[in-house]
Amino acid sequence: MLTLEALTVRQDDFQLTATLRIGVGVTAVMGPSGAGKSTFLNAIAGFVANVGVIKLDGDRIDALPPAKRPVSMIFQDNNLFPHLTICENVGLGLRLNRKLNDVERQVVSAVLGRVGMAGYEDRKPAALSGGQQSRAALARTLLAGQPIVLLDEPFAALGPGLKHEMLDLTSAVLTEDRGCTVLMVTHDPNDAKRIADQVVWVGDGIVAPPVATADFFGNPPEGLRDYLGKMG
Repeated sequence: MLTLEALTVRQDDFQLTATLRIGVGVTAVMGPSGAGKSTFLNAIAGFVANVGVIKLDGDRIDALPPAKRPVSMIFQDNNLFPHLTICENVGLGLRLNRKLNDVERQVVSAVLGRVGMAGYEDRKPAALSGGQQSRAALARTLLAGQPIVLLDEPFAALGPGLKHEMLDLTSAVLTEDRGCTVLMVTHDPNDAKRIADQVVWVGDGIVAPPVATADFFGNPPEGLRDYLGKMG
């Protein structure tokens, strides 16, 4: 269980606060542009200064530096290093020094196979499609084995069919296989409806407590109603 108690981020005139609990499964993070969705994820990861309490299963993690927190994060650009092979990129989930032994290379190959990337170990990111790069980033997250996974619109640039495929794969490998707590920023209600168990709304400087996905869209907050109206 991820618990946030009076988590507060202040940046110039902007302030964001959150007091909520999030369990295993996928939680969609939605809100208007500029509301602080990415800032919220970055605060959990330790990338932006904040005050308050962050706990995982009762243990405080807010005093830990980002590298020591039990958190993995995937951004829209997938965080792949262009000069490294896919094996080396994914292997960073095991070893930051990239010096993998034979057993570890076999583990990397097995995880790549799990996400449909068997045989791509020696390619560079530039030789891959956007969907393949997303799969490689997901494989690295699997190897890292962290219980909290933060997704900052990593599939937003993909076409609808491929995005749905990646959403389904993410749900399968991170929640069904690994039992992770996944927070996924998205602007697309269909993403949330497809794989999210619940939704948190970010607006007016507050991250609201999670609401079951069906209930959230059955009685959407005013900001979402406005957004859906503009889409229509």
